[in-house]
Amino acid sequence: MPLKQYGRVLSGSEEAIHEAFESLSGIPVDMEWPAEPGASDGYSAHCTTLGESAAISGPGTYFGKAERTLTFRPSQESGWWFERSDLPDSLPIRVSVRNVWTTVRNIVLLSGSPHNYMRMVEHIIALKIGMGLDNVVIAVESGDPPLFDRGSMDLVEAVERAGIVETGELATFLTVREPVSVGGANGSFLTFLPAENGSRDLHIDCTVDFRNAIGRQRTRFKVDNRSFRHGALARTNTDFWTMVYCRTIGKIFADVRNLGYTRDNILVAGRREYFNEAKLIHEGKSLEAVWHRAALDLLAAVALIDRGRLAGEIVSYKAGHALDVSMVASLYRHDLLEPVAQ
Repeated sequence: MPLKQYGRVLSGSEEAIHEAFESLSGIPVDMEWPAEPGASDGYSAHCTTLGESAAISGPGTYFGKAERTLTFRPSQESGWWFERSDLPDSLPIRVSVRNVWTTVRNIVLLSGSPHNYMRMVEHIIALKIGMGLDNVVIAVESGDPPLFDRGSMDLVEAVERAGIVETGELATFLTVREPVSVGGANGSFLTFLPAENGSRDLHIDCTVDFRNAIGRQRTRFKVDNRSFRHGALARTNTDFWTMVYCRTIGKIFADVRNLGYTRDNILVAGRREYFNEAKLIHEGKSLEAVWHRAALDLLAAVALIDRGRLAGEIVSYKAGHALDVSMVASLYRHDLLEPVAQ
C-alpha cells in the first residue's frame, strides 16, 4: 500500500519530513496485522464503562520495593480519571492533553497542586483506545504506578474481568479535517490522516529505528481488541548503557536507586544482541519494540484526546512521547478535530 501525503506541516522542518517520508516509503513492513474475516472488533457504537470494579497490583515503577495497586471503577462521567486516595483534598486528574505536565521519558499528568500527579500513565491509558473503553475512574494510592512483567497485559485482563458495558449515550467519533504532520529530531515525524468514507476505524503504520539490536521494525494494523491484545504484551525497552548507568552511578539518585525495572519487565538491547529474551517474534524477528511503541506509547497519546474516539490513520516514524503529545496539542491548538462525516 503506497503512503499517502504528509499534508500540512504544523511544526518541524517540512524538508526533513519530506526526506523522512521518502525514506519510510522504501522500508518494508515486517508485520501487517490481518483482520479476521467476519470477526467483530468488539467496539460499541455507544459509550462504554465497566460492569464492575477490578483491582490489579504490582511492584512500583519508581519505588520497586513498594506494592502498588490500581483499581478500575465504573463511571458515568465522560472520560478517564485518576483519583489519588492519598490526596483526599485533590480533585481527580482527567486524562487529557490539557493536563500533561511533562513528556521527558514518559507521560506525566498533573492537575491543580504539583503533588497531584500521575507518572508513566502511557501503559495504562492506552487501554482507553485499545479496548474501546470510554469512561472509567482509576483509584491509585500514589503517583507511582505498578509495573508488570507482561507489558500491559495484566491491566487488559483486569478490565476483561470487570467487563465492558454500554451506557445509553452514543459515542463521538472524531477525525482530522485534513492531513497534518509534525516533525522532530533525527528525521522523526507523525502524520495524521482523515477517516475516509465515514469510517470509524483507526489504522496505525508505525516504524522504529534504533542503532542497536532492535534495529528497524515496522508494523501496520487496524486498532481493535485483537491487535491491541497482541501489542499489550510488549515491554518497554532500554539500551545496554542505560542499564549500566542504572546499576552504577545512577544509584546516587533516588528515582534510579528505587527503580522497579528488572530483566523480566523491560527489554534490554545491546549493540548487536538482546541481553534478555525478546518477545513477539514474527518470522524469526522480534517486533516487541515496535509493538510497544505503536500499541502502548502511541495509543496513549491518542487517549489524551478527551472529546471522543479518533478515526483515520496515523503514520509514526521514529517518534516518541514528546512528538506524540505535541501533535495532539497541535490538533487542539489549530482546531483540527471534527466529527466523522456519516
